[in-house]
Amino acid sequence: MVFWDYVVLIGYFAVMIGIGIYSSMLIKAQEDFFMGGRSFGKLLQTFAAFGAGTGSSDPVNTGRTSFTSGMSGMWSVMYWLLVTPFYWIAGVWYRRMRHLTLGDWFVERYDSRALGAGYCVFGILFYMVYGSMLFSAIGKVAAPLIEIDSFMFLGNQYGIEYLLVPLIGVIVLFYGILGGLHAAYVTDLVQGLCIIFLSIVLVPYGLAALVEKFGDPSSEGLMMGFTYLHQQLPAEHFHIVGSTSSSEFPLHRIIAVVIINLIGIVVQPHFIATGGGSAKNENTARVGLVAGNFLKRFCTIGWVLTALIALALYANNPELSIDPDKTWGIASRELLGPGLTGLMLACLLAALMSSVDAYMIVGSALVVRNVYAPYINPGASEAQYIKVARLTGGLIVGGAVIVSLFYMNVFEQLQLTWVFNILFAAPFWVGLYWRRASLPAAWITVAYCVLTFFLIPFAAPRLADSLRTDSRFSAMNQIVETTTIRRAAPSDVGRREAAIEVWEARREAILQSDQSEADRQTAIALLGLRPIERRVGEAVEVTERSGGQGIFWPSGLVPIDDSGAPNAAIVPIAVGPPRQLSDSVKQTVLRYPEGTRFRGEGNFRLDFMLYGLIGVDLTTKSNAALATLELPPKIVTPFLVMIIASFLTRPVRREVIDRYYAKMKTMVDPDPETDRKNLAAAYADPSALEHRKIFPGSNLEFQKPTRADAVGFVVCCGICVLIIVIAMAVARIGA
Repeated sequence: MVFWDYVVLIGYFAVMIGIGIYSSMLIKAQEDFFMGGRSFGKLLQTFAAFGAGTGSSDPVNTGRTSFTSGMSGMWSVMYWLLVTPFYWIAGVWYRRMRHLTLGDWFVERYDSRALGAGYCVFGILFYMVYGSMLFSAIGKVAAPLIEIDSFMFLGNQYGIEYLLVPLIGVIVLFYGILGGLHAAYVTDLVQGLCIIFLSIVLVPYGLAALVEKFGDPSSEGLMMGFTYLHQQLPAEHFHIVGSTSSSEFPLHRIIAVVIINLIGIVVQPHFIATGGGSAKNENTARVGLVAGNFLKRFCTIGWVLTALIALALYANNPELSIDPDKTWGIASRELLGPGLTGLMLACLLAALMSSVDAYMIVGSALVVRNVYAPYINPGASEAQYIKVARLTGGLIVGGAVIVSLFYMNVFEQLQLTWVFNILFAAPFWVGLYWRRASLPAAWITVAYCVLTFFLIPFAAPRLADSLRTDSRFSAMNQIVETTTIRRAAPSDVGRREAAIEVWEARREAILQSDQSEADRQTAIALLGLRPIERRVGEAVEVTERSGGQGIFWPSGLVPIDDSGAPNAAIVPIAVGPPRQLSDSVKQTVLRYPEGTRFRGEGNFRLDFMLYGLIGVDLTTKSNAALATLELPPKIVTPFLVMIIASFLTRPVRREVIDRYYAKMKTMVDPDPETDRKNLAAAYADPSALEHRKIFPGSNLEFQKPTRADAVGFVVCCGICVLIIVIAMAVARIGA
């Protein structure tokens, strides 16, 4: 980066802080700070949904998975596309709740302040994990852009991201604490435009670079860049759904991820605000939520295309061979000129800040509304509540920064957020549609999820180390080597060049180390043989190994010797001759020698014991299938626990339930006074609204869809199809 890049960055930060200072002058009460006075129209609601839902991790994750898997990598972010039509319905819920936090909703629905406080703890932890992913993404991108790898502190050397992440956290904290949700939404508008810019700016620069590198810029236009893109990459990199054997996102996993996120997204704490609770009316709520999220889906196509261009141009880059998370940063560094590099970093910062500011404000609202007000100081003034909110907002940002500094793996953090929402998902969904859902059942379900999906899998192998070497849990799925003979694409040659360079650098580092000669020779042996060079067009064998993953130990099974120490000399061997699947594809099954002992790493997959009880043979499943099978127990069992426990326990008081469902059936009036009168009439005679149910007189509270509900949902589904068609069309340009 040069002088003009830093000028752009400083100017960007100055504008954000200025907005925070101005917005602070508008705050008079809690509703102003937490909901902006429920005054936002379609434009700000759209960019609030877009900003809160589009973090710095999104282009980074898409860049990483597209660089390694081709266009099918877009599903690391695009899985939300198939969830979006349901937002058309959900936007109305959050506006009709008329609450400041989702914790307030749990308090009202289950008549329990304690459940609201429990949800507050969940919300704080969720934002620390989710926010940390965004900070980690910035760390991965910023280092290549500013071209400073590390710095010294107290005699120790640290990566530059360990300095950037806390600095960015302080700036987010400053303007968010000052201006509340109004500052967050106004900055989201600015930052949203920046995100759209970053989504498209690298594409023309990348296409021009392809033409310059492989063609004739004087006679060929940018569109020829698509032709060179197809020439450089294998054909399978342009398939939008990956194969079940090699891709991280085959079709069955996409479906499972969509379902678990549909179930879990509704309890993310910021949805009470960006999902529609801060909008002027119901129509604004649903239009803003849907439009903002569809805007993100269109941007995803730009992120994917940028990653494919980066692969075509920089397949031989050793940095990307080691860490594909840096795809976006390196592409920006290599393609953009002075000023634009700083603007790109500012845009990525905008993607982070537009999400974290909303999380911080909603998190502070949870602390104030569901812990401080009911348990510590119920009689505090509005000014006192706002002061506490500003003080506690730092808890979210500080926690996210700390988690990021200890956990710099963007994709693993993303997968953790898929599961974390399940803690409160079943109590929300069942409570939304079934009058019989009870408070004890909600607590039992939350406890079940905490124990089964988090606490026991983490604690059991650490408290009982023998569990890791127990032969009953050392099964792994079948190891299969698939060898495909095809012509080497230029990107294959580039990847091999990068692999050779990394291998040689590691070998040289071993030779120059202070280890004994014997240790050096052992390390070199473990490094393996030097990769064989490739040439474009030659027939090459591309070998992909799948399987060998621990059924109960997703972090891996390590072969050990009799003393329990890892033994890298134990390797799987072929079982019989290869099976010829076609003229160009053959498969070989491998197996570790009989009697090999293993040690499980990481957490224990407790829920996989369910598959054993029903007789499912998991050893025949692929890695992607195992990752997919992690999700059904987390989707289904919490709902079963919630429903069964509700039948066995006392329901919530009738008057509380009647009042709650009467409110949820009453349309919001933009005028607060009129809205209060409408609610009073609904509370006075809840039975008058019974005709709006699909099953009148029953405990099921499914409402009859309106014409707007049906038409809007169908239109949203059509837009989903359109976006997929556009992605497929982009994949064919230049083919």
